Amino acid sequence: MVHPTVSLQLYSVRDALEADPAGTIDRVAALGFTAVESGFKALTAHPELVDAIHRNALATPTMTSPLFRVADREPVWALAKRLGAHTVVETFIPEAHWTSADDVDAIAAELNASASEASAHDLRVGYHNHWWELETRFDGVQAMELLIDRLDPAVILEIDAYWVAVGGEDAVAFVARHADRIRYLHLKDGPIDRENAHQRPAGTGAMPLRELIAAATSLEGVVVEFDAYDGDVFAACEQSRVHLTSLVEAIEVRA
Repeated sequence: MVHPTVSLQLYSVRDALEADPAGTIDRVAALGFTAVESGFKALTAHPELVDAIHRNALATPTMTSPLFRVADREPVWALAKRLGAHTVVETFIPEAHWTSADDVDAIAAELNASASEASAHDLRVGYHNHWWELETRFDGVQAMELLIDRLDPAVILEIDAYWVAVGGEDAVAFVARHADRIRYLHLKDGPIDRENAHQRPAGTGAMPLRELIAAATSLEGVVVEFDAYDGDVFAACEQSRVHLTSLVEAIEVRA
């Protein structure tokens, strides 16, 4: 049986990673993670990370990187191939770039162009949301819905369900509506507010994690992530891994 992977977004342990890159990867593997999601900026700042990830036999289905308004993306594709990732995800287009429907058109055009470039390297491109794409509306239409409508089908979605909920959307309904495009879910937990330090281990907050996973019928993986944590973040990551693994292993394998 092949179930969705459970990865750790290494941004969650960024302070430790900065102090001891290779040792932090060893520690992540010791927590039981078999996959990680790492970022272009961290990987280029700490070249030893790639070797540490490979030495620990960690899968890297996704790599995050800026793609919007990047003049030369070739170094991104090259690093993704070296890492072993098959999808490069744009994870942060600031709120200031979402002021009009024309802005959405421009974002979609860049992501579509990125996907075309990536395909020449046997890579995919994805987009990862925050809350402002859900809150912002133009003529009554949600900016995120406008974006999805304008994206080439080759662009997959990595949906941060927590930020969908913070943005005022029913996260389960949103995931179900776009299940054909969603390949990855970032599954945070907490009281569903914007305060990063309020985030909690998976299964201890208000997010309907089981229902989200069930709704994502094209899911390839879920990602543990903490933007901040008031406590031992490694213990919180391990607790989240255990809980999310139990949920993905409980779902029926989809053809």
